[in-house]
Amino acid sequence: MKRRRLLPQRRFPNYAYLPGRLPHPIRHPAGHSYQVEVIHPAADIDSEEFTWGCELFNHGYYWEAHEAWEGIWQVADKGSRLRSLLKALILLSAAGVKIREGKHTPAMRHAGRAAGLLRELTTSRDERFVRALAMEPSAIADAAEATARTLPVLSVSALGKPEPVFDFILADHQSVRSTAP
Repeated sequence: MKRRRLLPQRRFPNYAYLPGRLPHPIRHPAGHSYQVEVIHPAADIDSEEFTWGCELFNHGYYWEAHEAWEGIWQVADKGSRLRSLLKALILLSAAGVKIREGKHTPAMRHAGRAAGLLRELTTSRDERFVRALAMEPSAIADAAEATARTLPVLSVSALGKPEPVFDFILADHQSVRSTAP
């Protein structure tokens, strides 16, 4: 599946972090984000930082996507639908990390929790979410539930090389247009 760049002006990290196997991106001097200025995003689904999280996720940088979305989650209103969406995406990112680590039980748990939150969001359609994600939250919930039931089988890749584990792409509006009837 072709994974188009959403923000080609931004550089991907030097590696996709896996806990305990690579230098911690922020705390270790060899980390890819060590002493990098922290971005304080607004609680906005239309922000570049939200899209950056989607791009990192799409390309297999799950820990990094989690970090991008967590900054937005922290400033989103408590109890808001945006905060719930971000939590679901963060959990799905955590599932991606756990899948890459080979930790099946936590991966399935995170994917299942993400699916539950996404299902709660489908009780009323939010066009902002559909527009930002370029897909229905229910479709992401379906994929998360499928992942919770049967984890993807990964190819053997070099340590630190990003490897997408989900078969959907977030926020790729071009892809949605090209597949529409």
